[in-house]
Amino acid sequence: MLQTPRQSVQVVAVPAQRTPAGGRDQDTPWHTEAVCRRDEAGLFFAPSKEPTAARLSREDAAKRVCARCPVMVECREHALLQPEPYGVWGGLTAAERRVVLARRRRRVPAA
Repeated sequence: MLQTPRQSVQVVAVPAQRTPAGGRDQDTPWHTEAVCRRDEAGLFFAPSKEPTAARLSREDAAKRVCARCPVMVECREHALLQPEPYGVWGGLTAAERRVVLARRRRRVPAA
């Protein structure tokens, strides 16, 4: 089986607060404006026993959807605060979110 080479993914920490996207009313949930609401949920969540090449391709396609989403930052913060253990949220895979969370924990001074 031919596998595509893995590319290094640069993960950037997301600011904790942000003003609402596109002038959205404070009472309107962020997810009502999510671009993924119009896409196949299977694009964002892995089927069982998915081959590596298929997973990487699917995740790249999901990240392209996220890249054009007006509420990507809110989605990412939701996934980091919950934390969401599966799927692509806010342009990050579950593994990438674990990296972000680990970096955040290292930055927080011990109390």
